[in-house]
Amino acid sequence: MNLDLRLSLPVAAAWLVAVVVIGVPAWTPAVAIALWLATGALIAGALLSQQRFLASVALGCALAALCSTSVAVHAETRQPLALGELAAKHTTVTAIATTTSAVKDSADFFQAIITTLEADGESIQLESPALIFTERGGFGAVDAEPDEPQPGLDASDADGEPWGIGVTFAVTGTLASTSPEDGRAVLLFATDPPEWRADPGWQFDWANQLRRTFAAATSSLPGGGGELLGGLAIGDTSAVSDDLDAAMKTSSLSHLTAVSGANCAIVVGLIMALGGRVGAHRILRIGLSILILLAFVVVVTPDPSVLRAALMATFVLIALGSGRPIRGMAVLSLATIALLVFDPWLSRNFAFVLSVFATAGLLLFAEPLAQFLARWMPRSLSLVIAVPLAAQLACQPVLLLLQPSLPTYGVIANVLAAPAAPIATVVGLAACVALSVIPVLGLALMWVAWVPSAWVAAVADFFAEAPWARIPWWEGWVGVLTLSVLTVLLLAALVIRGAWRTHALTSLAIASTLALAVVAGSAVSAALTWPRDWQFAQCDVGQGDAVVLRSGEEVALIDTGAEPDLLKACLDRLSIDHIDLLILTHFDHDHVGGTEAVVGRADVVLVGPTGSPSDEALLGSLAAGGAQVHPVSAGDRGQFGEQQWRVLWPPAQRSGIDPGNDASVVVEFLPRSDCLRHCLSSVFLGDLGESAQARLGAASTFRQVDVVKVSHHGSGDQYPALYAELQATLGLIGVGADNGYGHPTADALAMLDDAGTAVARSDLNGLILVSSGVRAGVISLWSESAEVRFP
Repeated sequence: MNLDLRLSLPVAAAWLVAVVVIGVPAWTPAVAIALWLATGALIAGALLSQQRFLASVALGCALAALCSTSVAVHAETRQPLALGELAAKHTTVTAIATTTSAVKDSADFFQAIITTLEADGESIQLESPALIFTERGGFGAVDAEPDEPQPGLDASDADGEPWGIGVTFAVTGTLASTSPEDGRAVLLFATDPPEWRADPGWQFDWANQLRRTFAAATSSLPGGGGELLGGLAIGDTSAVSDDLDAAMKTSSLSHLTAVSGANCAIVVGLIMALGGRVGAHRILRIGLSILILLAFVVVVTPDPSVLRAALMATFVLIALGSGRPIRGMAVLSLATIALLVFDPWLSRNFAFVLSVFATAGLLLFAEPLAQFLARWMPRSLSLVIAVPLAAQLACQPVLLLLQPSLPTYGVIANVLAAPAAPIATVVGLAACVALSVIPVLGLALMWVAWVPSAWVAAVADFFAEAPWARIPWWEGWVGVLTLSVLTVLLLAALVIRGAWRTHALTSLAIASTLALAVVAGSAVSAALTWPRDWQFAQCDVGQGDAVVLRSGEEVALIDTGAEPDLLKACLDRLSIDHIDLLILTHFDHDHVGGTEAVVGRADVVLVGPTGSPSDEALLGSLAAGGAQVHPVSAGDRGQFGEQQWRVLWPPAQRSGIDPGNDASVVVEFLPRSDCLRHCLSSVFLGDLGESAQARLGAASTFRQVDVVKVSHHGSGDQYPALYAELQATLGLIGVGADNGYGHPTADALAMLDDAGTAVARSDLNGLILVSSGVRAGVISLWSESAEVRFP
């Protein structure tokens, strides 16, 4: 493919406009009109002056106007004002919707498009992408059982089959609005099981049946190969375990977890090659390729990377049919702008961004990298390395926003695993089709496809367990800009000739050395000074609570503070990227405002009573990230590593207790009998006030604990008898410097002193790590300012 960037810059400009306007839909009509007027003026100027620059600017303006117009057209039906009003009033509604993702019986949520809302005798027509959340019975890892069966999802159609894509259903529940730029326009929390209304049309029904048959067959395959094959062949990732998913991400192979855009090229290339081998006419091969490509997209489900690749493949086939030259960047730009006009909300979709960036990286950087590497190795080997390296360089700055670290072995892992992926895809797809026609052949092909799939999983596991699998990096935009500068210097050194190359190489060497020295220095310092066996970490998140617990191989987090960036920075310092147990004591901003930082990282979430649609929306975002969300009350209990946890508050019957401080989840962690010597006990009091603490003390019997999380940041609203009964050795207070509330108060500090409880507070000590001492009854406290031992 020839390099042609004439369309790329206008498309990039339109993309940036789309990123902005989807967040301000009220202004979008005015922006669209202004852009169309500017386009007309620029076209007139370009015609009069014959300047190509003005023509390029006019093109960019026109594309931006198209994106803005699309936002203006879709906004009213996507997120109408009436929807926001119903969500704000917490009104019970009945929605008619159509599934856009497969639904399993065990699902806590699924994707759909709501087309009708019925509430208060009125009907609203809309077209809103939504997440539908269903209440589930049981608590998973929680030992307590509910008093009565809970409503769940009976996700089966009229024939008793699990729901696939395109099923029409009705569901009753309450709504929660999302921000305008969110990919999902609304969250619906079902109060009753969804009811099937109609099967999908034939165009989806056959694909759903193929997916069901293949999923059932591959469920018997062993190991990681069996888990991955559904994703590699038809995009079904439901069998992928959390451990394998984490390994794929750590080793930079997550793009192989499911069907990606590259698979479209493989399918089209295979059809064209086979057609040529049997002597089929070019037009026939092109037409057949487009039809099979369309069927492939329906089977694997049209996710952003698949849509991008399918459009690119279609444009390439059309160019082949017309005899026109094929220019890679022009094709990519055309596919990108077509999708952005169709759905401007893709402009902020990470999957779409990474797909486009990876493709651009291959088109722009693979050849220069291969030429550079060919100086020291055979040309074929240089190409094998250059392809994943080019994609990694293009995507890594964006990936830093998701995880602030660099994959040490990412390129090597891709070199080893990537060749196996297309084999698993092609053979797996053939097995999927054959299972419905010739089952014996399908089973044989399935086992053949399992071999390369198992290889990919083995590579991921190997490199994920390798030492220094991820190199820590600066988080946020500082990390993105730093890595972007290094990437630009590297590419400049490869492309530029003469003296400027020397300057670029020198700058790259200096900048890389400084960056790595700072990163390595921070890591070495932490490794030398921090206690390796810490059990509690109180994060310095300002005026708020966020405490991390470790027990065995598991990690728990109690509350998330007020700011996602502060919590994320703390978790990164602690090298924590996964939360086994998240407890949100209540929904005040200083306890849940940082939850965004752990969406997609948490397995199980325990919560107290909700009080507003925004609380439900927060839980919806956690569930959408894969967490199991469970409301809890006094008596619920479960296992956490080498400890047992028990909820002490709020009572199941919350007479006179409204959601908020006095309904905080209070949880106790006690060591198991085999861990009494080195495991520390603890109680977390949330933000309970004095009266609620008194009721808690009357309802519960406490043993002496090692650590207490002091209630309400050390406010004066405390019940001294409770702390006297706890006799905690250490009290943790999450509080911001100069917070304006007077926290912690002198009365609270005096109360803790009377109870024999030493105090560690984040405003004075910063990050605080707590571990057991050299003998029973001794606690070791490390902080950013001092290290103290408590007898």
